[in-house]
Amino acid sequence: MDNAILRAWVPKLAGKSVLVIGDVMADHYVWGKVDRISPEAPIPVVHVTREDVKPGGAANVACNIAALGGKATLAGVVGDDAMAATLAAKLEALAIDPSGLFRDRDRPTILKTRIIAGHQQVVRVDHERLTPLGSVAQQRFIEACLLAVDKADAVLLSDYAKGALSEELCQAVIGRAKAQGKPVSVDPKPANIRFYRGASIVTPNLKEAQAIAGSDMDNEVLVEAKGIEMRDKWRLDAVLITRGEHGMSLIPGGGAKPLHIPTRAQEVFDVTGAGDTVIATLTLGLAAGMPLADACALSNAAAGIVVGEVGVATVGPQRLQDALT
Repeated sequence: MDNAILRAWVPKLAGKSVLVIGDVMADHYVWGKVDRISPEAPIPVVHVTREDVKPGGAANVACNIAALGGKATLAGVVGDDAMAATLAAKLEALAIDPSGLFRDRDRPTILKTRIIAGHQQVVRVDHERLTPLGSVAQQRFIEACLLAVDKADAVLLSDYAKGALSEELCQAVIGRAKAQGKPVSVDPKPANIRFYRGASIVTPNLKEAQAIAGSDMDNEVLVEAKGIEMRDKWRLDAVLITRGEHGMSLIPGGGAKPLHIPTRAQEVFDVTGAGDTVIATLTLGLAAGMPLADACALSNAAAGIVVGEVGVATVGPQRLQDALT
């Protein structure tokens, strides 16, 4: 890929609107110190020194879009609780539109609390309810998402298998967006692959792609063959398989040949959130009118930056352009 061409596209991402629909959660970090073991049980006693709440799941995808200058609207299910208000305020502070957050009294806002002491995670505590939305709430959520599709340049479905995305919702959104000529990208969960029939592109990692295919993909020949099967079976326009240190493989449609893009990462410290960065950058690129292969290459460059950071990270336009010099 020509870096000069990719660099020229980066400023064009600004202002493009992406509707992110998916599993919204709050990541609660609690930092502290440990200097003794509890007398009640053989566990460390953590003296809390600070804590913070950050947008997680589909909300982190929206953060990646906003960091690149895009206009992100987030649609997802939260509880009717204080954490939902906290999360909405965090999103607004990051210039992300939280108007698509649907409050459901029958479930809490998904909250993942990580207790960290001495740079090491001691325990994680999850508050969540994974049952599907009730029929009335589901229909209201679908109707709100369809209205939001009309205002976006592209749609992104972020599936963490927490219950926000249903087959009915995904098919309605994909149909509405495609009828308007708008791209729909999907960060999938293998068990829900049927939800995404007809999408523009799905972006599984290698493990997820193997689960979808029911087969190992330990070389490029198998990646291509199984990727084509996946694309055709689920009537997808394209498949992008992220393969860690082996980069990513694009299986396009329309008779185009598969493309293998080598990784740009120099050092890998933490792959957390890399998939969010890939799909956010890719979708923004498609919203801006980038050719598919170029949008994938740009997302590869963005991912190469975030895996060099510790913890969940985002990439800004200048840093992305600098990485392409």
